[in-house]
Amino acid sequence: MSEEHRIIPVWFFVGVILLIYGILILATGIYEFRNPPPTVLSNLHPALWWGVLLTILGGMFVYIHMPKKP
Repeated sequence: MSEEHRIIPVWFFVGVILLIYGILILATGIYEFRNPPPTVLSNLHPALWWGVLLTILGGMFVYIHMPKKP
């Protein structure tokens, strides 16, 4: 039997981290959309936009660098 060792690219793990952070920030942005914080630029909803951006980027990184099956 031959064991085949595969190297998982670091970009896959970067994508996973971005995806997790994106989902958490997006959830915070959705919550803040209904209950805006008392800050100056809260009407722009930055948490919502950053959450969407990080979720999309993280999903792309995970999809592109996902380890392939033999």
